[in-house]
Amino acid sequence: MLRRTFLATSTAIAMFSATAAFADGHSKDIVDTAIDAGSFGTLVAAVQAAGLVDTLKSEGPFTVFAPTDEAFAALPAGTVEDLLKPENKDKLTAILTYHVVPGKVMSGDLSNNMMAKTAQGGDVTIMTEGGVTVNGANVVTADIAASNGVIHVIDAVILPE
Repeated sequence: MLRRTFLATSTAIAMFSATAAFADGHSKDIVDTAIDAGSFGTLVAAVQAAGLVDTLKSEGPFTVFAPTDEAFAALPAGTVEDLLKPENKDKLTAILTYHVVPGKVMSGDLSNNMMAKTAQGGDVTIMTEGGVTVNGANVVTADIAASNGVIHVIDAVILPE
């Protein structure tokens, strides 16, 4: 039931988000918004290494749960460097697309114990009691609007099963 509700909400939001984003004056896409924020250098480098820049600059809309540089730094030593190697592109792509939900989902659209299907194909669990979390990662800043979606900043890198 929650999944159906989420999909219906995502579809409705997706239909209106392209015009709404520009109506709200958000002219920068998700990638440019992340670059300008200054706290997503590792995420941007990973998106580039995975070849996902053009996708995340496309019309979307997308909801991105964006780990900060500190979140990537908290991974075991050498993890990020290993993931950025060309031979690990598929693994990196799977991790990054696990942070993306198709559609524009604002924080007000979330409910406790909500399941969301990611672009990677797996599900993430969103909890809203005692603060918003995505698979246990805390949402530290929500609803950063972009022309093609929204960014929610999280304090950890979430990994697909």
